[in-house]
Amino acid sequence: MASEESAHSAKPMSIGLASVIGAVAGVSITAGWGASVMVAGAVLGGLTLAFSEAVARARQRPGQIPALWSRIVMSAALIAPLGWALGRLTGAGPVVVGVLVGAFAGAIGLRPQKVVLGPLVGLAVGWAFSILWGDASAAIVAAATVFAFRTLSAVIFRDPQVELLAERVKAEDLPFVVPLESRTGYVGTGYVRDLAEVLGGDYQADAADVGIVASLDELAGPTFDPAAVDSRVREFYEHTTRFGLDIIPQWRLWVRPGYLLYRSLVARPLGQANVPMNQRETQRGIRSRIDTISRAGDGVVSIRGWIRSFVDNDEPIYVGIYTTYRREGHGYVSVGFPLPQASFTATLAPESRPGGGLGLTSRSDLGHPGHYLTYVDPHTRDLTTLAVHGFAEQLDVYVADDELRAEHAFRVFGLPFLVLHYRMYRKAG
Repeated sequence: MASEESAHSAKPMSIGLASVIGAVAGVSITAGWGASVMVAGAVLGGLTLAFSEAVARARQRPGQIPALWSRIVMSAALIAPLGWALGRLTGAGPVVVGVLVGAFAGAIGLRPQKVVLGPLVGLAVGWAFSILWGDASAAIVAAATVFAFRTLSAVIFRDPQVELLAERVKAEDLPFVVPLESRTGYVGTGYVRDLAEVLGGDYQADAADVGIVASLDELAGPTFDPAAVDSRVREFYEHTTRFGLDIIPQWRLWVRPGYLLYRSLVARPLGQANVPMNQRETQRGIRSRIDTISRAGDGVVSIRGWIRSFVDNDEPIYVGIYTTYRREGHGYVSVGFPLPQASFTATLAPESRPGGGLGLTSRSDLGHPGHYLTYVDPHTRDLTTLAVHGFAEQLDVYVADDELRAEHAFRVFGLPFLVLHYRMYRKAG
């Protein structure tokens, strides 16, 4: 009931905001056409956006985002003032405005294909205006470019890369999400210790002879038979701390500049998802440990946090909370990566590999595997979750040349961007 009431109260606010955005867009588009025309533009723009928002909100179901057509209209209105400012400051013609605005629209679309498509659409729109209406205002060109780009993108890229899956629901409604967040702005290698203070239970740092899963038998299902797994692969999962790791990261060239920026601005300050850039960096040494939280009284491990860091200064590489669960005869591995007031979860389905190996994949015909970004309400513990369809991973653990190895491949928007090659070796003693 509370969520329904908040949704109803938000509608007038969103419609009012939309009318203001529409009015500003109308003024931007009609700027220079005289005061009376600009007033008419403001009124018409405000009414158009208010009507669009009202219809979209009326048809919006709980947990959904507004309809695509209304978001396209809103995008065109939002870009109009920016287009006007660009033309006012630079005096650029339709082609330049179209290319710049198209490049901007493609960049915020994130998908590499959209980054390329954006300036191409802008060039086409700008060229058309230069031929048909050479003195069209920059605001009109900008709005038309964004409208054309987003419409064409919707036609070409039909599969949503990010989708609102649930809004303000209980954790039990989303069994494939690990709802464990960081309560501070830094995750770091002490996360499980801090979590133990919140949840209670017995905390054990660098637990001895423990695995990221209690037993591979929990993953048994139609696509995976634990009995067929090589004993060394089973031992690695059930007794992970017996092994050390060598990592060789293999980044695709196209993603390196963006990752370096992300790493400097996000990963290191956050203390999470700080993957080494190259093999030279991994020569600093990788420390692998599992911190646990056990239920008071019976000692059963309830939380397993696999923490990897650099040996020389304990700088975090990543902190993952490993869980398993079963649904309708299938077993799954869900790994939660804590973020400030949020969690990024990778839910993977097991599959048998030739030669006794084990594969874990986020691509499956089953409903649960995938990646999920979840906001955790600090007061109610309700979850608001996005399904990140554009991200995919495949992990294969196997024995080759009498060595235990693994390959962890990642894709974004269908494009491969990283493979982590692992060699696992038994620790001395």
